[in-house]
Amino acid sequence: MNMFERVRQSLKSDNILTMKIGDTIRVHVKIVEGERERVQVFEGILIAQRGSLNTETFTVRKISHGVGVERIFPVHSPNIAKIEVVRHGRVRRAKLYYLRHKKGKEAKVKEREFRREEKLSIQTKKSAARDEPAETEKTEAIDSEEEKSE
Repeated sequence: MNMFERVRQSLKSDNILTMKIGDTIRVHVKIVEGERERVQVFEGILIAQRGSLNTETFTVRKISHGVGVERIFPVHSPNIAKIEVVRHGRVRRAKLYYLRHKKGKEAKVKEREFRREEKLSIQTKKSAARDEPAETEKTEAIDSEEEKSE
């Protein structure tokens, strides 16, 4: 590994949140005003991610007073205090640049639903319900055959 790669590895931060394209995220950014430092929140849809290691960036888009605002953040920036995922979006694209041309409801991203546990429990109940009548029918058929043979 050369010197450049060592520097890139050393600048990499460890507290990375797993976020995907289409998620609505809230980025807490440190802003310095004179001698004071405050945290400002930028909430919007994650429309793009690019780069790797410590050069990784992500683009967040929000609508502010009817005007679309996009901001590019470095993932490993010391100016980012915290990143929160507000909701998970269901998309089928790696980059959501098409949202730039949409307005109102068209610019919304559908929410991803996590119902895997519910589906599994429903499927096990259905399969159990299917298996029980089939077994009782077989046992009734066998019982009726035994009665006929006697």
